[in-house]
Amino acid sequence: MSRYSEALLLCALLAGSAAAAEDRFQGIGRTATPDEVRALDIDVRADFLGLPVGSASVAEGKQIFAAKCAACHGAAGESDAMFTPLIGGTSAQDVKAGRVQALSAGPTRVRSLFMKTATLSSVFDYIQRAMPWTEPKSLQPDEVYGVLAYLLHLAQIVPADFVLTQANMADVQALLPNRHGMTNDHGLWPGAPASQGGMGNGGTPDVQVEACMRDCADEVRLCPPVPPPMRQAQGNPAEQNRAFGAVRGTPLGAN
Repeated sequence: MSRYSEALLLCALLAGSAAAAEDRFQGIGRTATPDEVRALDIDVRADFLGLPVGSASVAEGKQIFAAKCAACHGAAGESDAMFTPLIGGTSAQDVKAGRVQALSAGPTRVRSLFMKTATLSSVFDYIQRAMPWTEPKSLQPDEVYGVLAYLLHLAQIVPADFVLTQANMADVQALLPNRHGMTNDHGLWPGAPASQGGMGNGGTPDVQVEACMRDCADEVRLCPPVPPPMRQAQGNPAEQNRAFGAVRGTPLGAN
C-alpha cells in the first residue's frame, strides 16, 4: 500500500471514530462560550503576545503588594520564610551586563526570582494565574502590572516613578539582570529560527532517547513542595482543591 493510500485510510478511520464518539456522547457537554474561552486563555508568551491592556505605577503596586503579597513574601520581597525570595542577589552591574554574576561564581546562599528569570512575560503570567496564594486569578490586569512594577523597582531595575504598561514591557525586559541567562543555542530548541519567525535555532534535539529500566523505584510519589507554614493556611490541603483550576492537594501523610 502506498503512503498516500495509507494516509487516506488513516483519515477515514479517524473520521469514523469522531462520528462514533459524537453518536455515543450526544447530549453531553456543550460548546464553550466566548467568555469562558477568554477566562482560560490568559497565557502570555515570551514575545508578549497575550498581554492584557493595563498599567500601574510602582507606588500603586506597593499598596497592592502590601495588602495581598507581603504576608508570604515580606514587605520588600526578601522573605524566605514561605518561599524563595523574590528580590536579592543582583547588582547594578548585572542589570548592565544582563547576566547575574553570582550564578556563575559558584554556590550561592540563595537564588531569588530576579537572579534567575530571563523573560518578564513569565513573571507576569505566573502572577496573573497563580497569585495571591489564597485567591489565584483574582488580580485584575492593572493590579498585576502594579505588583510587577513594584518588584522591578525593588530589584533596582526601574525608578520609583515608573509606570509599567503593556506597551513598555519589552523595554523593561531589556534591563533584566539575567536576560542573557537563557539561550536557545542548543538542540532543546529545534524548529524555525527567530529570523524566520520562530523561537528555535533550526537545529535538531541533542538528547538520546534511551530508556533505562534498571534499579527502578518500587513507588513514585508526587506532591507539590508546599512549605510547612503554608500547608494549613486554607485547611487540610489533602482534602481539598484550590478554588481555581485543577490543582490537587498534597497526598495524605506527605512531608
